[in-house]
Amino acid sequence: MSPDRLLGWTDRFAESWQQLGAPSAHDTPGRVARIDRGWSTVMRTHDDSDGLRVRNIGADVAVGDWVVVDADGERIEHVIERTSAFTRRASHEGDRAVPDVLAANIDVVFLVHALTAPPNQRRLERELVLAFDSGAAPAVVLTKVDVAEDPSSVVDELTAVAPDVPVLVVSGVTGEGVDEIGRRAADGSTLALLGASGVGKSTIVNFLLGRDEMATGAVRDGDQRGRHTTVATRLLPVPGGGWLIDTPGFRAVSLWLSGRGIERAFSDVFSLMDDCRFRDCKHDREPGCAVRAAISAGALDPSRFASLERLVAEEAAVEAEQERRLRIADRRRHGRPGPGDDGDDELDASAAGED
Repeated sequence: MSPDRLLGWTDRFAESWQQLGAPSAHDTPGRVARIDRGWSTVMRTHDDSDGLRVRNIGADVAVGDWVVVDADGERIEHVIERTSAFTRRASHEGDRAVPDVLAANIDVVFLVHALTAPPNQRRLERELVLAFDSGAAPAVVLTKVDVAEDPSSVVDELTAVAPDVPVLVVSGVTGEGVDEIGRRAADGSTLALLGASGVGKSTIVNFLLGRDEMATGAVRDGDQRGRHTTVATRLLPVPGGGWLIDTPGFRAVSLWLSGRGIERAFSDVFSLMDDCRFRDCKHDREPGCAVRAAISAGALDPSRFASLERLVAEEAAVEAEQERRLRIADRRRHGRPGPGDDGDDELDASAAGED
């Protein structure tokens, strides 16, 4: 039996499966719909409401992954190569060189912020870096327009740090703008909603699905912020086609090793850098610096440029730490431990989270 294309199976996954030798010890590949402490629920068809519950110990697996289960139907044996993955650095102390994949095989990732909270440009910048690096197409969703006192100012501030990225203003209660999210899944695509706790993701999910699938908490009177309700990442079918991944709210937005995510998230600043007189301009006191000229003219917010510098430094620290871990592992494999290679001298990478 061929994998179910209504579940999101594509020719690209089929090619990766063939490169694995098309292993099918237990039927055909299925898709991970939920993960619970060492267990994965794997769907075989788009209407497989129960799924197969299998062990995932030792498997690098995330919700949205396509996997092959062993002949006994007990554990995940292979994870098919991903087309995209939203990955941050693990937030646990001592795990700063470890990636944390929040969702996999996403086509569009929606970064959700509430219009009822003070705009957090620095957080959105971080999320955009991760989104661009994920391989998915990013979009920004601004929720709770029905109860926001001054939505236009928040929209303007957040749009300013999301150049060339679609920004949707919605209400999960009235449904305003939510259909635009659903349309992105109409061709069978997989969408993901990511954001902090209480920004209204679960309300959007319920409206999209047409039922109360996700629990929602009452908002506080003071700031209209909701309470954390989603406790597990889940893959859910969208009526009319496509899939939706809802994730628990996460506080830390920690960078992992980047491709061109920073460059794409700060495309406006990098465009200015191209106009500097010197190719190795440090954007400090050099003559002919287009970045400093834009800041002086009020065309570039100095806080945005400072944020870019922090993120570049943070990424460099993570990369250096990863390289150090690899050197230690290589020396241990060859029986050549060097001084200071006991694994306890971790680099102090920049604290990730909300600036």
